[in-house]
Amino acid sequence: MDSKKLMYILTGVIVVAVFLTFILILRNIGGGSGQQATLTFWGVFDNASAFEKVIGDFKATHPGIDVKYQQVPFERYESSLVNALAAGTGPDVIMIHHTWLPKHGDKLASMPTGIPDTKNAFTVQDFKEQFVDVTLKDLVFQDQIYALPLYVDSLALYYNKDLFNGAGITRPPRTWEEVNDQVSRLSKFDEQGNIIQSAMALGTARNINRSTDILMGMMIQSGVKMTDEGNQAASFDQTVNGQRVGEIALQYYTDFANPRKQVYSWNDSQHYSIDAFTEGSLAMMLGYSHQAAVIRSKSPRLNFAMAPMPQASLTDIRNYANYWAVAVPAKSAHPVEAWTFVHYLASAEGSSAYLNAVGRPSARRDLIDIQRSDPDLGVFAIQALTARSWFQADNVAIEGIFADMIDDINFSRASIRDAIQQAAARVGVLMSR
Repeated sequence: MDSKKLMYILTGVIVVAVFLTFILILRNIGGGSGQQATLTFWGVFDNASAFEKVIGDFKATHPGIDVKYQQVPFERYESSLVNALAAGTGPDVIMIHHTWLPKHGDKLASMPTGIPDTKNAFTVQDFKEQFVDVTLKDLVFQDQIYALPLYVDSLALYYNKDLFNGAGITRPPRTWEEVNDQVSRLSKFDEQGNIIQSAMALGTARNINRSTDILMGMMIQSGVKMTDEGNQAASFDQTVNGQRVGEIALQYYTDFANPRKQVYSWNDSQHYSIDAFTEGSLAMMLGYSHQAAVIRSKSPRLNFAMAPMPQASLTDIRNYANYWAVAVPAKSAHPVEAWTFVHYLASAEGSSAYLNAVGRPSARRDLIDIQRSDPDLGVFAIQALTARSWFQADNVAIEGIFADMIDDINFSRASIRDAIQQAAARVGVLMSR
Protein backbone atom coordinates (compact mmCIF):
# COMPACT_ATOMS: atom_id res chain seq x y z
CA MET A 1 0.00 0.00 0.00
CA ASP A 2 1.51 3.31 -1.02
CA SER A 3 1.96 6.11 1.47
CA LYS A 4 -0.68 8.36 -0.15
CA LYS A 5 -3.43 5.72 0.17
CA LEU A 6 -2.42 5.04 3.79
CA MET A 7 -2.64 8.75 4.56
CA TYR A 8 -6.19 8.86 3.12
CA ILE A 9 -7.26 5.92 5.30
CA LEU A 10 -5.79 7.44 8.47
CA THR A 11 -7.41 10.79 7.68
CA GLY A 12 -10.77 9.06 7.24
CA VAL A 13 -10.45 7.24 10.57
CA ILE A 14 -9.61 10.50 12.34
CA VAL A 15 -12.58 12.30 10.76
CA VAL A 16 -14.98 9.52 11.81
CA ALA A 17 -13.57 9.51 15.36
CA VAL A 18 -13.91 13.28 15.65
CA PHE A 19 -17.48 13.11 14.32
CA LEU A 20 -18.51 10.40 16.80
CA THR A 21 -16.92 12.31 19.66
CA PHE A 22 -18.79 15.45 18.62
CA ILE A 23 -22.11 13.54 18.59
CA LEU A 24 -21.47 12.13 22.07
CA ILE A 25 -20.65 15.58 23.40
CA LEU A 26 -23.91 16.94 22.00
CA ARG A 27 -25.86 14.11 23.63
CA ASN A 28 -24.23 14.77 26.97
CA ILE A 29 -24.98 18.48 26.79
CA GLY A 30 -28.63 18.09 25.97
CA GLY A 31 -29.53 14.60 27.09
CA GLY A 32 -28.79 13.89 30.72
CA SER A 33 -25.39 12.27 30.26
CA GLY A 34 -26.75 10.07 27.50
CA GLN A 35 -29.26 8.33 29.78
CA GLN A 36 -31.77 6.14 27.93
CA ALA A 37 -34.91 4.74 29.57
CA THR A 38 -38.69 4.67 29.55
CA LEU A 39 -39.98 5.19 33.08
CA THR A 40 -43.44 4.26 34.31
CA PHE A 41 -44.73 6.55 37.06
CA TRP A 42 -47.70 5.62 39.26
CA GLY A 43 -49.68 8.26 41.15
CA VAL A 44 -52.88 8.40 43.17
CA PHE A 45 -54.82 11.66 43.34
CA ASP A 46 -53.29 13.55 40.40
CA ASN A 47 -54.35 13.13 36.80
CA ALA A 48 -51.88 13.29 33.92
CA SER A 49 -52.26 17.05 33.49
CA ALA A 50 -50.67 17.61 36.91
CA PHE A 51 -47.34 16.34 35.58
CA GLU A 52 -47.63 17.35 31.93
CA LYS A 53 -45.47 20.48 32.19
CA VAL A 54 -42.86 19.10 34.57
CA ILE A 55 -42.41 15.96 32.48
CA GLY A 56 -42.13 18.09 29.34
CA ASP A 57 -39.52 20.33 30.97
CA PHE A 58 -37.56 17.29 32.14
CA LYS A 59 -37.72 15.72 28.69
CA ALA A 60 -36.27 18.89 27.15
CA THR A 61 -33.02 18.39 29.06
CA HIS A 62 -33.16 14.58 29.13
CA PRO A 63 -34.38 13.55 25.66
CA GLY A 64 -33.29 9.96 26.25
CA ILE A 65 -35.69 9.48 29.18
CA ASP A 66 -39.41 9.07 28.59
CA VAL A 67 -41.82 9.25 31.55
CA LYS A 68 -45.23 7.61 31.25
CA TYR A 69 -47.63 8.62 34.03
CA GLN A 70 -50.52 6.43 35.18
CA GLN A 71 -53.14 7.38 37.77
CA VAL A 72 -54.32 4.46 39.91
CA PRO A 73 -57.52 4.81 42.00
CA PHE A 74 -56.82 5.30 45.69
CA GLU A 75 -59.02 2.37 46.72
CA ARG A 76 -56.74 -0.14 45.01
CA TYR A 77 -53.47 1.78 44.74
CA GLU A 78 -51.58 0.14 47.61
CA SER A 79 -52.67 -3.43 46.84
CA SER A 80 -52.01 -2.98 43.11
CA LEU A 81 -48.57 -1.57 43.85
CA VAL A 82 -47.59 -4.34 46.26
CA ASN A 83 -48.79 -7.02 43.84
CA ALA A 84 -47.01 -5.46 40.85
CA LEU A 85 -43.74 -5.13 42.74
CA ALA A 86 -43.97 -8.73 43.94
CA ALA A 87 -44.55 -9.91 40.36
CA GLY A 88 -41.63 -7.85 39.04
CA THR A 89 -43.91 -5.77 36.83
CA GLY A 90 -44.07 -2.65 38.99
CA PRO A 91 -43.43 0.95 37.97
CA ASP A 92 -40.12 2.81 38.15
CA VAL A 93 -41.42 5.83 40.07
CA ILE A 94 -44.20 5.79 42.66
CA MET A 95 -46.07 8.00 45.08
CA ILE A 96 -45.93 6.78 48.69
CA HIS A 97 -47.89 7.99 51.71
CA HIS A 98 -45.62 9.72 54.19
CA THR A 99 -46.27 6.98 56.78
CA TRP A 100 -45.28 4.09 54.52
CA LEU A 101 -41.56 3.82 55.23
CA PRO A 102 -42.04 1.45 58.21
CA LYS A 103 -44.38 -0.74 56.15
CA HIS A 104 -42.87 -0.57 52.66
CA GLY A 105 -39.31 0.69 53.15
CA ASP A 106 -37.87 -2.71 52.18
CA LYS A 107 -39.44 -2.30 48.74
CA LEU A 108 -37.74 1.03 48.01
CA ALA A 109 -34.36 2.03 46.58
CA SER A 110 -32.61 4.77 48.49
CA MET A 111 -31.27 7.76 46.59
CA PRO A 112 -27.82 7.06 45.09
CA THR A 113 -24.89 9.16 46.24
CA GLY A 114 -24.63 10.83 42.85
CA ILE A 115 -27.34 11.93 40.43
CA PRO A 116 -26.32 12.51 36.80
CA ASP A 117 -26.38 16.18 35.78
CA THR A 118 -25.89 17.39 39.37
CA LYS A 119 -22.64 19.04 40.36
CA ASN A 120 -22.56 17.51 43.83
CA ALA A 121 -24.16 14.57 45.57
CA PHE A 122 -27.57 15.29 47.13
CA THR A 123 -27.00 14.74 50.84
CA VAL A 124 -29.17 14.49 53.94
CA GLN A 125 -27.95 17.99 54.82
CA ASP A 126 -29.27 19.22 51.46
CA PHE A 127 -32.58 17.54 52.28
CA LYS A 128 -32.76 19.35 55.65
CA GLU A 129 -32.03 22.71 54.05
CA GLN A 130 -34.53 22.35 51.21
CA PHE A 131 -37.56 20.65 52.80
CA VAL A 132 -39.67 21.25 55.92
CA ASP A 133 -38.75 19.36 59.08
CA VAL A 134 -41.51 16.76 59.16
CA THR A 135 -40.34 15.22 55.88
CA LEU A 136 -36.91 14.38 57.30
CA LYS A 137 -38.42 12.14 59.98
CA ASP A 138 -40.84 10.53 57.54
CA LEU A 139 -38.66 9.93 54.47
CA VAL A 140 -35.06 9.58 55.70
CA PHE A 141 -33.87 6.54 57.66
CA GLN A 142 -30.33 5.82 58.84
CA ASP A 143 -28.97 8.66 56.67
CA GLN A 144 -30.56 7.20 53.55
CA ILE A 145 -33.12 9.21 51.56
CA TYR A 146 -36.03 7.02 50.43
CA ALA A 147 -38.39 9.60 48.95
CA LEU A 148 -38.65 13.29 48.12
CA PRO A 149 -41.75 15.36 48.95
CA LEU A 150 -43.61 17.59 46.51
CA TYR A 151 -46.01 19.10 49.05
CA VAL A 152 -46.97 18.92 52.72
CA ASP A 153 -50.59 19.39 53.69
CA SER A 154 -51.89 19.94 57.22
CA LEU A 155 -55.19 20.29 59.04
CA ALA A 156 -56.52 23.85 59.23
CA LEU A 157 -59.76 25.50 60.31
CA TYR A 158 -62.54 26.14 57.80
CA TYR A 159 -65.15 28.58 59.10
CA ASN A 160 -68.42 30.04 57.84
CA LYS A 161 -68.00 33.83 57.86
CA ASP A 162 -71.74 34.52 57.72
CA LEU A 163 -72.40 32.41 60.82
CA PHE A 164 -69.52 34.12 62.62
CA ASN A 165 -70.83 37.57 61.65
CA GLY A 166 -74.32 36.65 62.76
CA ALA A 167 -73.03 35.56 66.16
CA GLY A 168 -71.00 38.75 66.56
CA ILE A 169 -67.68 36.87 66.49
CA THR A 170 -64.96 38.98 64.89
CA ARG A 171 -62.29 36.34 64.23
CA PRO A 172 -61.81 32.57 64.21
CA PRO A 173 -60.44 30.87 67.34
CA ARG A 174 -56.69 30.55 67.73
CA THR A 175 -56.74 28.16 70.70
CA TRP A 176 -58.99 25.39 71.96
CA GLU A 177 -59.97 27.63 74.87
CA GLU A 178 -61.30 30.13 72.34
CA VAL A 179 -63.13 27.29 70.58
CA ASN A 180 -64.83 26.49 73.90
CA ASP A 181 -65.94 30.11 74.28
CA GLN A 182 -67.36 30.28 70.76
CA VAL A 183 -69.23 26.96 70.77
CA SER A 184 -72.13 28.24 72.88
CA ARG A 185 -72.53 31.28 70.62
CA LEU A 186 -72.58 29.27 67.41
CA SER A 187 -74.51 26.10 68.29
CA LYS A 188 -78.31 26.16 68.10
CA PHE A 189 -80.82 23.56 69.32
CA ASP A 190 -84.55 23.05 68.91
CA GLU A 191 -86.99 22.52 71.79
CA GLN A 192 -86.25 18.80 71.86
CA GLY A 193 -82.51 19.43 72.12
CA ASN A 194 -81.74 18.45 68.54
CA ILE A 195 -78.83 20.25 66.88
CA ILE A 196 -80.04 22.59 64.15
CA GLN A 197 -76.77 24.53 63.80
CA SER A 198 -73.44 23.09 64.89
CA ALA A 199 -70.47 25.12 66.05
CA MET A 200 -67.79 22.51 65.41
CA ALA A 201 -67.59 19.08 63.77
CA LEU A 202 -65.76 17.15 66.48
CA GLY A 203 -66.45 14.16 68.69
CA THR A 204 -67.45 11.31 66.39
CA ALA A 205 -65.56 8.94 64.10
CA ARG A 206 -67.69 8.10 61.08
CA ASN A 207 -69.32 11.34 59.92
CA ILE A 208 -66.33 13.69 60.23
CA ASN A 209 -63.80 13.91 57.41
CA ARG A 210 -60.38 12.74 58.66
CA SER A 211 -61.69 12.40 62.23
CA THR A 212 -58.81 10.18 63.30
CA ASP A 213 -56.22 12.62 61.93
CA ILE A 214 -57.89 15.36 63.97
CA LEU A 215 -57.68 13.30 67.16
CA MET A 216 -54.04 12.39 66.49
CA GLY A 217 -53.25 16.06 65.88
CA MET A 218 -54.92 17.05 69.15
CA MET A 219 -52.93 14.39 70.99
CA ILE A 220 -49.65 15.63 69.51
CA GLN A 221 -50.55 19.21 70.46
CA SER A 222 -51.21 18.02 74.02
CA GLY A 223 -47.71 16.58 74.30
CA VAL A 224 -48.66 12.94 73.86
CA LYS A 225 -45.75 10.67 72.90
CA MET A 226 -47.41 8.46 70.30
CA THR A 227 -44.69 5.77 70.39
CA ASP A 228 -41.70 4.96 72.56
CA GLU A 229 -38.21 6.25 71.72
CA GLY A 230 -37.28 3.22 69.63
CA ASN A 231 -40.63 3.00 67.84
CA GLN A 232 -41.11 -0.47 69.28
CA ALA A 233 -44.42 0.09 71.06
CA ALA A 234 -47.36 2.50 71.20
CA SER A 235 -47.25 4.92 74.13
CA PHE A 236 -50.14 7.33 73.56
CA ASP A 237 -51.86 5.80 76.60
CA GLN A 238 -48.93 6.60 78.90
CA THR A 239 -48.47 9.55 81.24
CA VAL A 240 -46.23 12.50 80.37
CA ASN A 241 -44.84 14.47 83.32
CA GLY A 242 -47.38 12.77 85.55
CA GLN A 243 -50.38 13.69 83.38
CA ARG A 244 -52.52 11.30 81.35
CA VAL A 245 -52.37 13.59 78.33
CA GLY A 246 -53.65 10.99 75.88
CA GLU A 247 -56.75 10.40 77.96
CA ILE A 248 -57.30 14.14 78.34
CA ALA A 249 -57.14 14.66 74.55
CA LEU A 250 -59.50 11.74 73.88
CA GLN A 251 -61.92 12.99 76.54
CA TYR A 252 -61.90 16.50 75.09
CA TYR A 253 -62.47 15.28 71.53
CA THR A 254 -65.43 13.06 72.45
CA ASP A 255 -66.96 15.75 74.71
CA PHE A 256 -68.15 17.52 71.56
CA ALA A 257 -70.51 14.57 70.97
CA ASN A 258 -71.65 14.30 74.60
CA PRO A 259 -74.99 16.06 75.32
CA ARG A 260 -73.99 16.46 78.97
CA LYS A 261 -70.95 18.58 78.12
CA GLN A 262 -70.85 22.34 77.57
CA VAL A 263 -69.08 21.96 74.21
CA TYR A 264 -71.70 19.56 72.83
CA SER A 265 -72.31 20.50 69.20
CA TRP A 266 -72.15 17.31 67.14
CA ASN A 267 -73.41 13.72 67.07
CA ASP A 268 -73.71 10.71 64.78
CA SER A 269 -77.01 11.92 63.32
CA GLN A 270 -75.42 14.99 61.73
CA HIS A 271 -74.75 15.07 58.01
CA TYR A 272 -71.19 14.28 56.92
CA SER A 273 -69.02 17.21 58.03
CA ILE A 274 -68.21 18.54 54.55
CA ASP A 275 -71.87 18.31 53.52
CA ALA A 276 -73.03 20.04 56.71
CA PHE A 277 -70.50 22.81 56.11
CA THR A 278 -71.53 23.37 52.50
CA GLU A 279 -75.20 23.33 53.54
CA GLY A 280 -74.51 26.22 55.92
CA SER A 281 -75.48 24.38 59.12
CA LEU A 282 -71.91 23.95 60.43
CA ALA A 283 -69.81 26.91 61.56
CA MET A 284 -66.38 25.25 61.78
CA MET A 285 -64.63 22.14 60.57
CA LEU A 286 -61.04 20.97 60.28
CA GLY A 287 -59.72 19.87 56.91
CA TYR A 288 -56.84 19.77 54.44
CA SER A 289 -56.18 22.26 51.65
CA HIS A 290 -57.91 20.31 48.88
CA GLN A 291 -61.26 20.65 50.67
CA ALA A 292 -61.50 24.30 49.57
CA ALA A 293 -62.13 23.22 45.98
CA VAL A 294 -64.61 20.57 47.13
CA ILE A 295 -66.55 23.14 49.17
CA ARG A 296 -66.68 25.62 46.28
CA SER A 297 -67.89 22.95 43.87
CA LYS A 298 -70.69 21.96 46.25
CA SER A 299 -71.64 25.48 47.34
CA PRO A 300 -70.21 28.23 45.09
CA ARG A 301 -71.81 31.05 47.08
CA LEU A 302 -70.78 29.92 50.55
CA ASN A 303 -68.93 32.71 52.38
CA PHE A 304 -66.09 30.85 54.09
CA ALA A 305 -62.40 31.21 54.84
CA MET A 306 -59.48 29.23 56.23
CA ALA A 307 -57.51 29.92 59.40
CA PRO A 308 -54.73 28.12 61.28
CA MET A 309 -55.67 25.05 63.27
CA PRO A 310 -56.56 25.93 66.89
CA GLN A 311 -53.66 25.20 69.22
CA ALA A 312 -53.22 23.90 72.74
CA SER A 313 -50.47 26.52 73.17
CA LEU A 314 -49.61 29.51 70.99
CA THR A 315 -46.00 29.32 72.20
CA ASP A 316 -45.55 25.76 70.92
CA ILE A 317 -47.34 25.51 67.57
CA ARG A 318 -47.95 21.94 66.40
CA ASN A 319 -49.86 21.03 63.26
CA TYR A 320 -50.72 17.64 61.79
CA ALA A 321 -49.19 16.61 58.46
CA ASN A 322 -50.60 14.48 55.67
CA TYR A 323 -48.93 14.15 52.27
CA TRP A 324 -47.53 11.82 49.61
CA ALA A 325 -43.94 11.75 48.36
CA VAL A 326 -42.12 10.37 45.31
CA ALA A 327 -39.96 7.25 45.56
CA VAL A 328 -38.20 4.63 43.43
CA PRO A 329 -38.94 0.91 43.92
CA ALA A 330 -35.96 -1.34 44.59
CA LYS A 331 -36.97 -3.52 41.64
CA SER A 332 -36.97 -0.67 39.11
CA ALA A 333 -35.05 -1.61 35.97
CA HIS A 334 -33.82 2.00 35.72
CA PRO A 335 -33.07 3.22 39.27
CA VAL A 336 -30.52 5.88 38.28
CA GLU A 337 -32.75 7.36 35.58
CA ALA A 338 -35.74 7.16 37.93
CA TRP A 339 -33.92 9.03 40.68
CA THR A 340 -32.73 11.57 38.11
CA PHE A 341 -36.39 12.30 37.34
CA VAL A 342 -37.46 12.31 41.02
CA HIS A 343 -34.64 14.72 41.89
CA TYR A 344 -35.77 17.10 39.15
CA LEU A 345 -39.43 16.72 40.10
CA ALA A 346 -38.68 17.81 43.69
CA SER A 347 -36.38 20.66 42.64
CA ALA A 348 -37.53 24.28 42.86
CA GLU A 349 -38.27 24.33 39.13
CA GLY A 350 -40.02 20.96 39.06
CA SER A 351 -42.00 21.56 42.26
CA SER A 352 -43.17 24.96 41.02
CA ALA A 353 -44.57 23.43 37.84
CA TYR A 354 -46.33 20.70 39.80
CA LEU A 355 -47.71 22.96 42.55
CA ASN A 356 -49.00 25.50 40.04
CA ALA A 357 -50.89 22.69 38.33
CA VAL A 358 -52.45 21.13 41.44
CA GLY A 359 -52.66 23.99 43.97
CA ARG A 360 -51.07 22.32 46.99
CA PRO A 361 -48.88 23.75 49.78
CA SER A 362 -45.15 23.42 49.16
CA ALA A 363 -42.78 21.08 50.97
CA ARG A 364 -39.84 23.22 49.83
CA ARG A 365 -38.79 26.03 52.14
CA ASP A 366 -37.87 28.33 49.25
CA LEU A 367 -41.40 28.17 47.82
CA ILE A 368 -43.32 28.71 51.07
CA ASP A 369 -42.76 32.48 51.01
CA ILE A 370 -44.17 32.58 47.48
CA GLN A 371 -47.35 30.85 48.67
CA ARG A 372 -47.59 32.74 51.96
CA SER A 373 -49.93 35.43 50.60
CA ASP A 374 -52.13 33.04 48.63
CA PRO A 375 -55.71 33.27 50.01
CA ASP A 376 -56.25 29.52 49.71
CA LEU A 377 -52.77 28.09 50.30
CA GLY A 378 -51.15 30.64 52.61
CA VAL A 379 -52.36 29.11 55.87
CA PHE A 380 -51.38 25.60 54.81
CA ALA A 381 -47.99 26.65 53.43
CA ILE A 382 -46.99 28.34 56.69
CA GLN A 383 -48.30 25.44 58.77
CA ALA A 384 -46.00 23.05 56.89
CA LEU A 385 -43.14 24.56 58.88
CA THR A 386 -44.68 23.35 62.16
CA ALA A 387 -46.31 20.16 60.88
CA ARG A 388 -45.67 16.89 62.68
CA SER A 389 -46.43 13.22 62.15
CA TRP A 390 -45.67 9.97 63.95
CA PHE A 391 -44.34 6.48 63.29
CA GLN A 392 -47.20 4.32 62.00
CA ALA A 393 -46.64 0.64 61.29
CA ASP A 394 -49.83 0.48 59.20
CA ASN A 395 -51.67 3.76 58.67
CA VAL A 396 -54.89 2.17 57.39
CA ALA A 397 -55.15 -0.27 60.30
CA ILE A 398 -54.33 2.48 62.81
CA GLU A 399 -57.04 4.69 61.36
CA GLY A 400 -59.53 1.91 62.04
CA ILE A 401 -58.23 1.42 65.58
CA PHE A 402 -58.59 5.12 66.41
CA ALA A 403 -62.10 5.21 64.94
CA ASP A 404 -63.06 2.21 67.09
CA MET A 405 -61.60 3.97 70.14
CA ILE A 406 -63.82 7.00 69.52
CA ASP A 407 -66.87 4.78 69.02
CA ASP A 408 -66.12 2.87 72.23
CA ILE A 409 -66.50 6.13 74.16
CA ASN A 410 -69.55 7.44 72.32
CA PHE A 411 -71.46 4.17 72.56
CA SER A 412 -70.44 3.60 76.20
CA ARG A 413 -68.59 0.39 75.41
CA ALA A 414 -65.55 1.42 77.44
CA SER A 415 -64.23 4.10 79.76
CA ILE A 416 -61.73 6.64 78.47
CA ARG A 417 -58.85 4.76 80.10
CA ASP A 418 -59.92 1.33 78.91
CA ALA A 419 -60.57 2.57 75.37
CA ILE A 420 -57.17 4.20 74.98
CA GLN A 421 -55.32 1.27 76.55
CA GLN A 422 -57.07 -1.19 74.26
CA ALA A 423 -56.22 0.98 71.24
CA ALA A 424 -52.56 1.25 72.30
CA ALA A 425 -52.38 -2.52 72.71
CA ARG A 426 -53.80 -3.07 69.21
CA VAL A 427 -51.33 -0.59 67.68
CA GLY A 428 -48.55 -2.33 69.63
CA VAL A 429 -49.44 -5.62 67.96
CA LEU A 430 -49.03 -3.97 64.55
CA MET A 431 -45.63 -2.63 65.57
CA SER A 432 -44.41 -6.04 66.76
CA ARG A 433 -44.97 -7.75 63.42
